[in-house]
Amino acid sequence: MRVDKTERYLFTEPGITALRSYVSRTTLFAFDLDGTLAPIAAAPQDILVSEKTREELALLVAHASVAIITGRSRKDAQAHLGIVPQFLVGNHGAEGLPGWEKQEKGFSRICVSWERQLEKILPPEHISGILIENKGTTLSIHYRAAPSWRKARSFILRGIDSLLPQPRRVTGKLVENLLPENAPDKGAAMLHLLELTKSPKGFYVGDDVTDEEVFRLDGDALFTVQVGRRRMTKARYELRNQTDIIRLLREINQALSPPS
Repeated sequence: MRVDKTERYLFTEPGITALRSYVSRTTLFAFDLDGTLAPIAAAPQDILVSEKTREELALLVAHASVAIITGRSRKDAQAHLGIVPQFLVGNHGAEGLPGWEKQEKGFSRICVSWERQLEKILPPEHISGILIENKGTTLSIHYRAAPSWRKARSFILRGIDSLLPQPRRVTGKLVENLLPENAPDKGAAMLHLLELTKSPKGFYVGDDVTDEEVFRLDGDALFTVQVGRRRMTKARYELRNQTDIIRLLREINQALSPPS
């Protein structure tokens, strides 16, 4: 099902009606973390999931299957979440996905190799404001703090092109994410979790280009929501900004509540 661009805002009468008629306790609810459950922060370690968001998320976890699918490592994500969902999948799908434990070791070895190569390709004296973050099974190169985002990204892309083995590159907000070629992405993770839970329907909320891997799967068995307005998105609905997430969680929880 495809929604007209002019009708994508979720908090309209048609949007709320569609949400309430779609969700049930057998739905798998999945969320990105940064920019979705928590506002984007200038420094990744400074993100904060609000207490109200945690309360609504904990209520949802008590009544349905919930997955967090994030670019962060699982350990890092759990430290910020404050609640324990049924599934916590890190590194864009490459960490914590049930059934992929053996492959994760190989992904980690590749990331160590990339990190060592990048230390030579991007020497410290030339990478002001660029941060190389090895997350275990994926690697991210941040440039939010660089004096010139355009120049930094160009420099980073040249470095990535010389890596062996070549990574699968996923562009995010002022970050280039490097995934081993055979590692699952967010879309593959969502499909795997739907199969694992035998959920007939999935509900996914994200804000970044990396979430398009799920949005592109959109169909009658998937309800997708983009946080923030972005023209080039395959998401079915959108929220105006991250502060709408509390209302969204409340709407979901109310729809799942038994009639009084």
